[in-house]
Amino acid sequence: MTLKAVLFDMDGTLVDSESVHFNIWNDLLAPFGVQYDEAAFCQRFSGRPTLEAAKEVVTNYGLTISPEQLTDEKYAAFGRFVSSNLPAYMPHAKAVLEQVKASGLKMALVTGSAKDEAYPILNGYGIFDWFDCVVTKDDVNNPKPAGDPYQLALDTLNIMADEAVAVEDTFTGVTAASNAGVAVYAVPNHFTLEHDFSKAAGVFADLSEFFKWLQTKL
Repeated sequence: MTLKAVLFDMDGTLVDSESVHFNIWNDLLAPFGVQYDEAAFCQRFSGRPTLEAAKEVVTNYGLTISPEQLTDEKYAAFGRFVSSNLPAYMPHAKAVLEQVKASGLKMALVTGSAKDEAYPILNGYGIFDWFDCVVTKDDVNNPKPAGDPYQLALDTLNIMADEAVAVEDTFTGVTAASNAGVAVYAVPNHFTLEHDFSKAAGVFADLSEFFKWLQTKL
């Protein structure tokens, strides 16, 4: 099959938002007397659904708040913050997006973030319309690591799994793309270097290295 699309994850892949997520988590948990170390927190929770993380935190510390309420507060706080404080692009991310778009390939964003988290970033950078399809956790019943988000992107783009490649930075994301039958390439960040990428078709040091490989397939 001819390659027709590149499906990008967002957090930690296109934008350096993991530290933002961590700081907001710690702000929300401070009233309960809970604080995390950044590296330990991001290594454990990067890429995992927010509700799943909230359930674990609430259970571990016996918090007097429901995981659902904590999740809603996290989404709202993140959306408010990034509306005026955009996380930086990951190295080479903007250039690679421009190059992929110029290549004629379709592009999709497939994120585990909620709309309230993802849309302010995409709109803030003026790149929402660069994507032929944007899928958030709110668009599916089963978010990453289920394959549903990637399957929805494929269906929306009207392509087959073997006509696309995905780019992810976490075990959860790689698992999701793999579950949808999409060849996925990992570009770890400093928080996810130790993640299990055995389901990935390849691992690249950064997005520019991924794009060099991609050019060989065009």
